[in-house]
Amino acid sequence: MIWPIVIMCMLLAGIFYMRMTARAAKEESAPDAGLAILDFGRAFPDEAIRAIHATADGKSFFVRLHDGKAGIMLSHGTHYVCHLIEAGNVRVRNAPSGRGLAVHFIDFDYLDATYEFRTPQQAAEVSLWLLGSFQPQSEFTAAPVG
Repeated sequence: MIWPIVIMCMLLAGIFYMRMTARAAKEESAPDAGLAILDFGRAFPDEAIRAIHATADGKSFFVRLHDGKAGIMLSHGTHYVCHLIEAGNVRVRNAPSGRGLAVHFIDFDYLDATYEFRTPQQAAEVSLWLLGSFQPQSEFTAAPVG
């Protein structure tokens, strides 16, 4: 009589273990933007994030900060490596696909990579952030017509 109960408990433990393993693998393969924002806030508490773009694979996030600076977050399991990009310390080229950027960090070579985005527009916007030339408002005013 005890053997059916033991077998049933072992089957339930096996099912529980397989579900938890599958959930952990799913969470590791799809990083969360909210967790990335929290990790960046812990690394740089005085910086306010204005915009964020994830790469197509979801493993890297680029952020535009309140004062025109930019940052990058790279996923490493359940944690993120956060780096604040200083003006003049990065070189950016268009990737062959047209939807990505080949980025070279002068001060941190291990971050060098080609980052692919979902759309060419996202890649263009991030390239402006990285180059420090993003202007949220135009300096020119429209001349009256007529």
